[in-house]
Amino acid sequence: MTSENLQTGLFDTHTALGGRMVPFGGWDMPVQYPDGILAEVKSVRSATGIFDVSHMGRLYISGSKATEFLDWVLTNSASTLRVGRARYSLICNEKGGVIDDTIFYRLSEDRYLLIPNAGNRDAVVAWFQRWMDEKFSPGCTMEDVTTSTGLIAFQGPGTPAAIDDLIDNPVSEIRPFSWAERAIDGAPVFMGRTGYTGEDGFEVMVQGQDLVKVWSALQDAGAAPCGLGARDVLRLEAGLPLHGHEIDEDTTPVEAGLERFIQFDKYFLGSDVLLRQRESGTEKKLVGFTLPGRSAPRAEYALSHQGETVGSVTSGSYSPTLDTSIGMGYVLVRHAEPGRILDLDIRGRTAQVTLTELPFYNRPRRS
Repeated sequence: MTSENLQTGLFDTHTALGGRMVPFGGWDMPVQYPDGILAEVKSVRSATGIFDVSHMGRLYISGSKATEFLDWVLTNSASTLRVGRARYSLICNEKGGVIDDTIFYRLSEDRYLLIPNAGNRDAVVAWFQRWMDEKFSPGCTMEDVTTSTGLIAFQGPGTPAAIDDLIDNPVSEIRPFSWAERAIDGAPVFMGRTGYTGEDGFEVMVQGQDLVKVWSALQDAGAAPCGLGARDVLRLEAGLPLHGHEIDEDTTPVEAGLERFIQFDKYFLGSDVLLRQRESGTEKKLVGFTLPGRSAPRAEYALSHQGETVGSVTSGSYSPTLDTSIGMGYVLVRHAEPGRILDLDIRGRTAQVTLTELPFYNRPRRS
């Protein structure tokens, strides 16, 4: 940690709980708590867990041209999104590279809430402001409320029942990728039924002065505090990309297998490149792979076939849910079919990995 890092309103809470703090995306954040990452993952997969994700951005996009603007800067469609719903999308540069990925909520006809990643917030704000000034001014404004609000991810199969005990109106009214306004312990909250773990759950946005109170209410309801380490394992098990690993400004959504989040029938920044890739194909493709045991593959480890380097790892970890090591990486398309065996170089030792479909984990259906 350095004095240059920002701190969320829960910093003192994390340290009091024994959280091990690390710098992440310009913030001091807990990577794990005393029970450890494996226990935290188990809590989210079997019950409930809470994550401080206040380091992620909160941007309001408003005005008569807000929808037109978002259709220009996002791969997914804002114009077809109904009020009360949310969508996942990519923010691409002119070459189709991913500046960031995001979830955006339609709050009213001309007002949206958009959540960029922590380390990319400044880049996204600058990118958005550029295009607002060049193409959509007047008629579109942006308000960054990241430092005046907090955001808590409440994740796991037990979250609907737990939330129902804390609020007046049942969460069954909130469909996946929808939002509603409620109150927890008297504090107004904005709740989106989204998440980054592969489980059911809610992203709870709250005013800064109420952040500790809402966190405490969720923890008192039985949720286990969880850190960045567990969040990374959970998102990897769910086959979800992480910016700076599976996606970046030199990688396109088509290469990352994210075509389902691209609205190809509209024109947006980078759309000509992505359409050409969809029609002509790409040289590389994102794949998942498994490796027996706990020898977790690390980013940039080489993947090879018959002595030829054909790709590299982007993320890897031991999966406590599946009791095996898993990873994602990019390989040449001709080597990307599921079932293919490739060699993984682990610091000079060769191990065999098996390519597999993503995601590694799908949450079971629960009545």
